[in-house]
Amino acid sequence: MPAQHPLTSLTVNLADRSYPIHIGPGLLARGELIAQHLPQRKAVIVTNTVVAPLYLQALQSSLAQQQIAVQSIVLPDGEAHKDWRTLNEVFDALLTHRAERKTTLIALGGGVIGDLTGFAAAVFQRGAPFIQIPTTLLAQVDSSVGGKTAINHPLGKNMIGAFYQPRVVIADTDTLKTLPDRELSAGIAEVVKYGLIGDTKFFTWLEANMDRLVARDPAALTHAIEVACSNKAVVVTNDEREEGVRAMLNFGHTFGHAIESGLGYGKWLHGEAVAAGMVIAARVSQKMGLVDTQGVERTIRLLRRARLPVLGPALGVDRYLELMGHDKKVEGGKIRFILLRSIGDAFISDAVPRDVLNAVLSGEGVDG
Repeated sequence: MPAQHPLTSLTVNLADRSYPIHIGPGLLARGELIAQHLPQRKAVIVTNTVVAPLYLQALQSSLAQQQIAVQSIVLPDGEAHKDWRTLNEVFDALLTHRAERKTTLIALGGGVIGDLTGFAAAVFQRGAPFIQIPTTLLAQVDSSVGGKTAINHPLGKNMIGAFYQPRVVIADTDTLKTLPDRELSAGIAEVVKYGLIGDTKFFTWLEANMDRLVARDPAALTHAIEVACSNKAVVVTNDEREEGVRAMLNFGHTFGHAIESGLGYGKWLHGEAVAAGMVIAARVSQKMGLVDTQGVERTIRLLRRARLPVLGPALGVDRYLELMGHDKKVEGGKIRFILLRSIGDAFISDAVPRDVLNAVLSGEGVDG
């Protein structure tokens, strides 16, 4: 039996719905990490056409060694397929495979697969168990943890979904070896977010180690994943359904989601849109007399080192505002923004002057 690599385990504490996050190399081969969370020895793996040739067989073999009967559903790749049509493909396959209420759905892929599979699990026979096995950096540090599941609507991203927690999250860091450079950078955007909103020490670490992350240094990537997941686990434990502090995790997302839907889903990766959105939010904060120029410049420099965009597309002020009006954080007709007082100190505000938004958004796309 080959030696097992060390793994780090964290816990999302939600009473009887608590679950572990396992982080480390070689975890796809450790079927016992999955088997112990299955209510019956039957599972359906949901993946896509990019991930399936790389990791589906390895996962199937790992589960077979645990005497788990496995079916698979292979979906088209990309944000453009995170919709009702693809969701119905999942339901069609589950019913064809005679999946039962205790059949576990396993999401093997990035954020799109995780979100879509989780939503399918939430509503299939009124709730089937599901497991997250994220294979992108973005999914490992963000979307796989916390139970947000959804599909997109033409008028807004992630507008149709449910809060539905997984049984376990298994982040095999070996899967990052095959991740395209652009996808790696997109994941780093969400990593940077954690430093900006509440972890100054981590932001400073990122400034010192960004080149190692971009170069895929295993130790640096593992540390970044552990810190990001630890930060998110604390937030989710304290505010599972985003009624307060969890909204901080949406820093850059109000603007970023507008970019994604305004350009058409898939033209920009989610992390790319979030990166530009975080800079917009920082510039809004600066114009309101909050974060200083140095804080904005440090943010821009770090994102550029991660090969991420720091300007949004030139959608026009009115179009940005229209798209942001569909954001899930709108309350009482007011858009709630996540702003910065300084690096590591974010807060929520619905009192951003229109002239500030006009000034900042009118400058997007100048060099893009």
